[in-house]
Amino acid sequence: MTEQQSSFPRRDAEGRIRTLGDLLGVGLAGVVIGLLVLVLFDAVFASFGSGDFGQANGWLAVILPVWLFWEDFRAWEFGAARVVAGLVALAVAVVSGLLLAGVTTGLPPLLSGGVAATTFTLVYAMIWFPGVRWLIRRTG
Repeated sequence: MTEQQSSFPRRDAEGRIRTLGDLLGVGLAGVVIGLLVLVLFDAVFASFGSGDFGQANGWLAVILPVWLFWEDFRAWEFGAARVVAGLVALAVAVVSGLLLAGVTTGLPPLLSGGVAATTFTLVYAMIWFPGVRWLIRRTG
């Protein structure tokens, strides 16, 4: 009997993530993991008297989602469609994250950055996933 190994996110033969739900799910899970690690580090540093709790930059929670997005970007064959979709998604996601970080300036940096990282992840995935597929179909 052959044992089939399941993987998440599900990928096609070229290594591209198959569904928007998988991209969003893994991306948001990465933000949550990043925030938990930041909370842990921030608590440890605050307990040593190296600053107040909540002062870590929450934007760092975007590291795992960016890694995921980069891997999906690399899975598409080289071409203008991939570059354009990636740049547009990146620009809109960064601006959206910065706008929400600006709106939440009254919160500690850990929270406002966490909101920004979550926004970045959602916006990037929502633009990249359908955008690259649409552009590939249009350009052939």
